[in-house]
Amino acid sequence: MSKQYLKELAADEELIQKEFEGLLQDYLNSNHRKKVDLITKAFNFAHAAHKGVKRRSGEPYILHPLAVARIVLNEIGLGSTSICSALLHDVVEDTDYTVEDIENIFGFKIAQIVDGLTKISGGVFGEKASEQAENFRKLLLTMSDDIRVILIKIADRLHNMRTLGSMPPAKQYKIAGETEYIYAPLAHRLGLFRIKTELENLSFKYDHPETYHEIEQKLEGEKKSLNKFYNEFSEPINEKLKSQGYEFELKERIKSVYSIWNKMSTRNIPFEEVYDILALRIIFESREGMDEKVQCWMIYSAITAIYKPHPERIRDWVSTPKANGYEALHVTVMTPGGRWVEIQIRSRRMHEIAERGLAAHWKYKSGQSDESELDKWLKTIKELLENPEPNAIDFIDTFKLNLFASEIFVFTPKGDIKTIAKNATALDFAFMLHSDIGYQSIAAKVNHKLVPLNTKLNSGDQVEILTSKKQTPQQEWLTYVTTAHARSKLQNYFKKEEKNLMSDGQQKVENVMTESNIAQSNENMQVILNFYNLSQRSDLYLQVGQGSINAEDIPVILKPKSQSVFSKILKPFVSSSGEKKEKNEKKEKSEEKTEIAEKKIDFKKTYKLNELNAGKSYELANCCRPIPGDDVLGYVTDQGMIQVHKRQCSLAAVIKSNFGNRIVNVEWGAHKAQTYVELLEVRGIDKVGILIEMLKVISEGYSVNIKKITIESDNGLFVGYFEVLVHDTEDLNNLISNLLLISEINSVHRVQYN
Repeated sequence: MSKQYLKELAADEELIQKEFEGLLQDYLNSNHRKKVDLITKAFNFAHAAHKGVKRRSGEPYILHPLAVARIVLNEIGLGSTSICSALLHDVVEDTDYTVEDIENIFGFKIAQIVDGLTKISGGVFGEKASEQAENFRKLLLTMSDDIRVILIKIADRLHNMRTLGSMPPAKQYKIAGETEYIYAPLAHRLGLFRIKTELENLSFKYDHPETYHEIEQKLEGEKKSLNKFYNEFSEPINEKLKSQGYEFELKERIKSVYSIWNKMSTRNIPFEEVYDILALRIIFESREGMDEKVQCWMIYSAITAIYKPHPERIRDWVSTPKANGYEALHVTVMTPGGRWVEIQIRSRRMHEIAERGLAAHWKYKSGQSDESELDKWLKTIKELLENPEPNAIDFIDTFKLNLFASEIFVFTPKGDIKTIAKNATALDFAFMLHSDIGYQSIAAKVNHKLVPLNTKLNSGDQVEILTSKKQTPQQEWLTYVTTAHARSKLQNYFKKEEKNLMSDGQQKVENVMTESNIAQSNENMQVILNFYNLSQRSDLYLQVGQGSINAEDIPVILKPKSQSVFSKILKPFVSSSGEKKEKNEKKEKSEEKTEIAEKKIDFKKTYKLNELNAGKSYELANCCRPIPGDDVLGYVTDQGMIQVHKRQCSLAAVIKSNFGNRIVNVEWGAHKAQTYVELLEVRGIDKVGILIEMLKVISEGYSVNIKKITIESDNGLFVGYFEVLVHDTEDLNNLISNLLLISEINSVHRVQYN
């Protein structure tokens, strides 16, 4: 061994020990029982197992489990069992040790968690979408047994995102997309707000690096004025609460880069028009013997004596907490300078639940019977897992219905308050009350008015479900529901019905064949299937059960002596169509394989679009219609074509999550020779000659061709849509900037297609 190698080895070992000592110090400073020996044992075991292995970044591999363990402890608040599981989470997957070895050394509980983490290794989605989607189902199954599995997995993902810079771009897009699509919403649903915000920010940073740094720089530029404003705004509140004897902490909350961009995108506004960048958080120590809810409203009263509140922007999550356990009272007030600022009022307990989520939520439970909205949500997940979709990708879509939902509050006729997903219908509400109520629903009364079952509910509605014992679910009900719970119940019902019809159909077919002395052989069954152009026996049984095929016709098909003119004419026609279909399918499959084989794609390479053959090697996606200058990624289709999408395109989000192995890195090359159609929305004050001024800027100032104009005026204001031909986003941004120089124009926006 060279001296240099030994020196590097010693430096690595010193770094590892320093990180481990940091973990132990954090643990000793926490409120957990001090099981230092167990944690040390787990560290030594993992360190020996990963000895000599390096990460892509070049650092020793053991630093990753150590970092995950520190996140689990410091940012989620879990104890020794979870810390040990985090240290050991890659041992079974990456070394020769088995789950049985872990159980023998560390006990059943740690082994169970490590086993759960091993089953879902490699991210939610790996090389084959459906297989990895199945892994995601396994993750949720394990989650229903022990929630710590998913909490450690989120910590693992957070550290991977923090170190994503060492990965190639295509891999970055896949992991960032998957994180934004599943992990960030899951962290949010479990109440891990700080982690959710960081996951979103890091995903955005790798998806749109230039936009990220641009917003970051603008935020940095605003820092001094924001600090000055915060000090002036918070000082009167600070004095008032002190004079009333409160023990409290004031914190400023700066909106994250991702949240700012999201608001800019959804509302089509520039950075300068995002007014809620700053918020104030009041965290108070609860007074003994007094309800926290009452204290929140007392502080609200103190604040509104200083600043005027916005009557429509009070959010009371202390009376009815969010589904993820979040509790707080939010109020938006007007400053003397005419600026709206949000204030969040929380007790120390509420704050810890908001920051650490589920772990803190359990810590503060007052008794065995307590059941929060979060517990109810976990119950719903368990229900989904009991009867999952046969297709794993469909299962994820069903789960996401439940994951992404915002909540509204509705009332029963007796005045009980119920939390349900935003956009839920009366039928969703029926299934939430009870499955039988859902199955027997005939209509609803919303605010005492009779409405159909597909009526969308609003927060504050009083809802009564009308039922009939004669009612049974209808197939179209699947289009009425929006919640995963209701959809799952309906699909289970229809599956059972289908099963009963198939059983009934099978009985009829077998009875007819027995009565006609026809053998129920594979050959005879194949003749019947060919005649009706069906591929499986189950299809035949279902159609007989439904009555669309008459079982009495089967002997006519099979007995040559009783062949009618009808069967002689039909049989060759049906058979040939079946054979033709089969031949076509075989031909398509062979052509597809040949085509993909001929077009070899290097997934590690960055493709420059100007060097590829447009229309043959690549195509611009119609869903989002990217142009040069947009942040883009490439998706390799079954035919070997690279399909180019904007990175923020909603379809690209699905691609990044479900088909990450098909993503390639693409870049725009020289492009000034080609033009692209873009749509601009212009709004402003209507005056004589305003259209001519705009046309001068577009046509004369920038020599941009206009393809189509639509303009409408109403009460002195106008809105116009201009289809223009541009070379890239630089042309477009210059054009927008110069149109905004016209004093009567209030806003100019690029209309995003997706």
